[in-house]
Amino acid sequence: MTHDDTTAGAVDGPGGTPPGPSPVRPEPNVTPAAPSPAADSDAAPSPAADADARLAPAVTEATPPPAVAVLPPELAGAARTLFGDRIELAAAYAELLATDGVLRGLIGPREAPRIWDRHLLNCAAVAERIPEGATVLDVGSGAGLPGLVLAIARPDLTVTLIEPLARRTSFLIEAVQHLGLTKMVRVFRGRADEAANGSTGVGPLSGDVVTARAVAPLDRLSTWCLPLAVRGGRLIALKGASAADEVAEHAQTVARLGGGEPEVHRCGEGVIDPPTTVVEIVRERMVGPGRPKAAKRSGGGRPRRR
Repeated sequence: MTHDDTTAGAVDGPGGTPPGPSPVRPEPNVTPAAPSPAADSDAAPSPAADADARLAPAVTEATPPPAVAVLPPELAGAARTLFGDRIELAAAYAELLATDGVLRGLIGPREAPRIWDRHLLNCAAVAERIPEGATVLDVGSGAGLPGLVLAIARPDLTVTLIEPLARRTSFLIEAVQHLGLTKMVRVFRGRADEAANGSTGVGPLSGDVVTARAVAPLDRLSTWCLPLAVRGGRLIALKGASAADEVAEHAQTVARLGGGEPEVHRCGEGVIDPPTTVVEIVRERMVGPGRPKAAKRSGGGRPRRR
């Protein structure tokens, strides 16, 4: 795929990339996050090669020290509740975000001290809304929020991270390898509509749950995400204080797209403060492309030919 993403800015908050139309149409593909063979010493290294070395925390002027990713003592109880015995894996991901993620422009520098409360715990709380053994598609995954966090917190899930930008998919592939999640997580490089329609060598993707965080308003988000959900599956959109207003404004659009009545839920109550607000929409009907209108009939009752 060729895609010029040099002008894309760092995510300075909860992150993802809108998978809508882009000036240069990418060639999407699904990349299993498996380690690549060692390159010949004379050949140029591939972007995914030597993932551990490339992701090893390196403290520079542009990179915060690893200490910023240390779990604050006051959040330790919540982290243990949400991640269980995989808390060390969550800590490894936090360090990647606070170091390599900042250096590569995936997380804003000001977010590094807030990795645990604003990002990891906020995303992990959503796991309570996802059925056991579900297939999850994370749209506009960005640095892996919430998709990678859910894969860490819930080893029973199968997760596909959908992201169109090259530098972000490179980070995601390397992070999945580094964290040892290659059996349950894969990366799709492309937009949501391309994932839903399929592409060369890759069939259409669908899942029990489609997640998205800080990607777009609810009407556009439903347009992109509902086609990825199986019938009876659901879109879970992480939202903020405006969730109820978005539901009221865009409920009719959601219904036209085959979605049921949007519901607002607060995840992690009694565990994190504030809880994570999500809008959940069940795909009740399979809505396909519009049918062509029938030819108009003349007074004689026969179709008028053109």
